Amino acid sequence: MTEKEQILYKKAYALSLFTIFYNVVEGVVSMILGYSDDTLTLFGFGVDSFIEVMSGIGIAVMIRRIGKNPDSPKSYFEITALKITGTAFYLLSAGLLAGIVVNIITHHKPETTLWGIVISLISILVMIWLMNAKKLIGHQLDSSPILADANCTRVCVYMSVVLLMSSLIYELTGFAYADAIGAAGLIYFSIMEGKEAFEKAKGKACCCDCD
Repeated sequence: MTEKEQILYKKAYALSLFTIFYNVVEGVVSMILGYSDDTLTLFGFGVDSFIEVMSGIGIAVMIRRIGKNPDSPKSYFEITALKITGTAFYLLSAGLLAGIVVNIITHHKPETTLWGIVISLISILVMIWLMNAKKLIGHQLDSSPILADANCTRVCVYMSVVLLMSSLIYELTGFAYADAIGAAGLIYFSIMEGKEAFEKAKGKACCCDCD
């Protein structure tokens, strides 16, 4: 491996660590504010951040291994981590669905979705930068796993947009079911990510490789 490649792999590893630490902070803040304001979408977004942390740890291990031995097979740890991540995404989807049903039956409305707007805007900016940085390094290394990780970060952008739109609609119109609709959007992406995690664990082609 050339010196340039070693530097690029170190940068890719640093980006994966940033992803982990950022999602920890985002998850804690989102869950606390979502709980205090009774905002299902924001709370679910926070839970998703912690699931992304588990996935990010697996990615970090993968990048570190690839940097040392590009042709090495997946480790048992990576496969186990992917299965745990996939299961967690499915559990999140089930929890969000239950929350939607309860909120509709009780006609529950969040106190405010202002924090959802703030957090989603920050997340969109950070995730777009992170996605582009991973893509640049992935192309320079011609690394399919790193490019796949970059494209999966794009899903985080989509989820942030869902949070932003549902929060804006509620804050501007007071539409009672805006929060429930936003949570439904998170369910869709959570199921997709859960499915993808299990496909990665089985060694199938990652759907994130597709543009």
